[in-house]
Amino acid sequence: MNTKSTRKLPDNLQNLLHQILLYANSNVLRADFMKKVATILLGFSKCDTIELWIKEDDNHTRIEITRISRDSFLYEIKAIFDNEKGKIISVKNFDSELDILCGKIFQGHCYPALPFLTKLGGFWTGNTDIPFNFSIKSGVKLQTDKINISGDYKSLALIPLIISKDNIGLLQLKSIQYNFFTKEEIILYEDISPILGIALMNQRTQAALRERVKELTCLYGIAKIAEQFDSSLDEILQGVVKLLPPAWQYPEITCSRIILDGRSFPSQNFQECHDKQTANLVVDGKRRGLIEVAYLEENLKLDEGPFLKEERNLINTIAEQVALIIERKQATEERLKLQEQLRHADRLATIGQLAAGVAHEINEPLGNILGFAQLASKYPQLPKQTKQDLNKIITVSLQAREIIKKLMLFARQKQPEKSKININNVVDEGLSFLESRCAKEGIELIRMLSPNIPEIVADPSQLSQVLVNLVINALQAMPEGGRLTIRTEASKSHVSLIIDDTGLGMSDDVMKQIFIPFFTTKDVGYGTGIGLSVVHGIIMTHNGSIKVESDLGGGTRFEIQLPINNNQNIQKNKNNGHFD
Repeated sequence: MNTKSTRKLPDNLQNLLHQILLYANSNVLRADFMKKVATILLGFSKCDTIELWIKEDDNHTRIEITRISRDSFLYEIKAIFDNEKGKIISVKNFDSELDILCGKIFQGHCYPALPFLTKLGGFWTGNTDIPFNFSIKSGVKLQTDKINISGDYKSLALIPLIISKDNIGLLQLKSIQYNFFTKEEIILYEDISPILGIALMNQRTQAALRERVKELTCLYGIAKIAEQFDSSLDEILQGVVKLLPPAWQYPEITCSRIILDGRSFPSQNFQECHDKQTANLVVDGKRRGLIEVAYLEENLKLDEGPFLKEERNLINTIAEQVALIIERKQATEERLKLQEQLRHADRLATIGQLAAGVAHEINEPLGNILGFAQLASKYPQLPKQTKQDLNKIITVSLQAREIIKKLMLFARQKQPEKSKININNVVDEGLSFLESRCAKEGIELIRMLSPNIPEIVADPSQLSQVLVNLVINALQAMPEGGRLTIRTEASKSHVSLIIDDTGLGMSDDVMKQIFIPFFTTKDVGYGTGIGLSVVHGIIMTHNGSIKVESDLGGGTRFEIQLPINNNQNIQKNKNNGHFD
């Protein structure tokens, strides 16, 4: 059958162009638009296959749609690119004769005087079984090659898409029938190719604009989150993660996460994927984590895997912004912490001065009370009740004197008397007075003292007071019994004393105040609130540190770290008559 005489192009050419232009202005993705255009052209031309090669900045996209049956199509998106010699090649048919021909026409290298070329530099034939000579321009010379494009398709038309003398793409029409095209049809396709090119460019511009709007919306959202000064860093990072998927080309299949210092902040649908983009989080010059955006499904390979080069710029910008947010948040927290430390130091100084004054004022009359009570209690003819009352006065006076000693120590009125000591010996001596109390109260006492622990320079009596205060606090936190573990450890720079109990624990609010002088959770008459303040002061005097971990209902752990002093420093201090 001669299809040339029986087949006529439809009369609704205007409707075809209207569909393409209308669809170009709709809010669809680039690949979906090109698929739609190829489908429309396939239906219009009655061909068996339509291919579109489109130049996308430095890359090229190949769209192919094939008529499998009357209403069934095969749709593919493949990448094409320039090889090292500048020749366009296709992934599907690498370096085939047809690809070579398409590449030459796509690049405008063909010689226009050849009879099978169109006025716009296209190509058409009704019998691909016949090889032909094809001339291309190479500088000022013509180079002629024999090309054989025989295959399943017998009729072929290659129409460049040209806008203002710029070749932006190539339309390929293929039919398995011989002599499928007429010259009039080829002229018609050449007439609609500029309009098709304009539609493609317009859609590309609109798609790019939408992507830029999404990117700016994402960055604006991040800036708004950064202004929420009352939000924690975790809340900020989780908020940023939610903004990432909508900013990428395929938000419905996009997931994301931020990793900071080993902690992950994922989007709700996050899972490990093969196709992903990452950017390092560099905070104050140090790599602290990364930002990751991934596609849950395989997509067209574009600039960077399935991602656009603009998306690489976007994720790098987001990483920079998040790093600045982290730096600013940490600087704010450090400033608040420093302010609190200054306020705390000021309170300590004020309370210390007050405590020292009170201690000095009370010490002398208290000494008189204690002395006269002890003297009176030795009178042989005292009534029994009077003697008991005097003993109570003596006991209470001794307790008051101990409190004054603590106040004097807290106010730094008593200098530490440092010497070389073994922390294990301090623990053994201190626990010797407390073992019986532990057993009486049903508390299991566990010692885990590291052997061969290095000596340190410290005041043994003050460290013993630290141990006793912490152990007594632990015992009071275990009214129903429990387990108390005393452990010593050593590193190259310090030795550690760890007191770990299984008691009632403390809330976060209580933990923030435990070292504040006179703060106590105990009932009146059961504590003064200066025990842990004294412990803190002693440790600071020894240039050490104290860390506290506690869970309400899950016990408390105190870790004290004291520096290891070398022999030269010890000898220097001895020569100066004191130890620092």
